[in-house]
Amino acid sequence: MSHDAVADADHSMRHWAGNEPGRIRIGSDAHKRLFCRMILDTHNPYKPAVIEWPALDADTLHRITSLPIWDIAVQTEGKAKLRVATYTNTIVDPLLREALTMDGDEEARHKVVLSKMVEAYGIALAPEPEYEVPKDPEWGWLVTGYSECIDSFFAFGLFESAKRTGYFPAELVETFEPVMQEEARHILFFANWVAWHRKQLPWWRRPAFELKVLRVWLFLIWERIGIAKGLDNNGEMQDANFTITGHQQIGLDLKIGELLELCLAQDSFRMGGYDERLLRPTFVPRMARLARRFMR
Repeated sequence: MSHDAVADADHSMRHWAGNEPGRIRIGSDAHKRLFCRMILDTHNPYKPAVIEWPALDADTLHRITSLPIWDIAVQTEGKAKLRVATYTNTIVDPLLREALTMDGDEEARHKVVLSKMVEAYGIALAPEPEYEVPKDPEWGWLVTGYSECIDSFFAFGLFESAKRTGYFPAELVETFEPVMQEEARHILFFANWVAWHRKQLPWWRRPAFELKVLRVWLFLIWERIGIAKGLDNNGEMQDANFTITGHQQIGLDLKIGELLELCLAQDSFRMGGYDERLLRPTFVPRMARLARRFMR
C-alpha cells in the first residue's frame, strides 16, 4: 500500500458515521445494521506479512524481548480467534455473521502480527497449548468479549504511557497502533451486540442469559484477582494479571490512580471517532472511576 493509502485506511478505521437516519432504538434492526456496518466499514486492510519491522538498538531490543508478555499475547489471540469462529458458526443472520467473521479474522491477524514480530526479533516462545473448542459457543464469545473490554481498557493506557516515555520506540509504536485501534473497534462492536442480543431474547430466556453474563464476570474476576494462581501451568494466570501489573512489568513509574486517569482518557479518545448512536463499553470505565475516588 502507498503512504497515502495507508493514511486513508488509518483515518477511515478511526472515524465513522452510519447511514441509518435519525435516532436508533437499541435492539432494532437499524441498531444491528449500525454496529455491524461499523466493524465492516472500518476494517484496515494492512497485511502482517509485509510489515517492515524497524531495526532496534541493542538496549531497546533487550528491553522488548525480555518483556514477559509475548507467550501470553500469542496464546490470548489464539484463544480469541477460535472462540469467535466457534460462535460465528452458530449465527444464521447474514450481516451479523459477516461482521463476526471480520472480527474473528482480525483476531487471527493479531496473532500473525505477533508471530511475525517474534520471528523478526528472535523472541523465544514456549510451545503453544492446544486450543480447546468451547463446549458452549456463546460462553466462549462472552468470555472473549468481556475479557477484551477489561484488557483493552488497561492496554490503551499502558500503550500510551510506553509511547510517551519512549519505552517503545516510535517506529514500533506506529507498527502496533492499528492493532490497538482494532481492539477499540472490537469492544465497541461487542458492547452493542450484547445490548442488541438482550433485546432479541424472549423475556423467559433473558434471566438465563443474565446469569451466564454474571458467571462470565465472576470467572474473569476470579482470574484477575489471582484466586486461582498456581492452579494453571499454561500461562492463563499471567494473562489475567498482566492488565493489573503491566505498568510494573514494563518499568513504568506510574501510580495506580495515574494509570487509571490515563486509561480513561485513552479509552475516550479511541472511542471518540465513531457514530455517537453506538453504545460505548461502560462497565470497566465506571469501575475505574469508582476506584479512582479512593486513590490519591
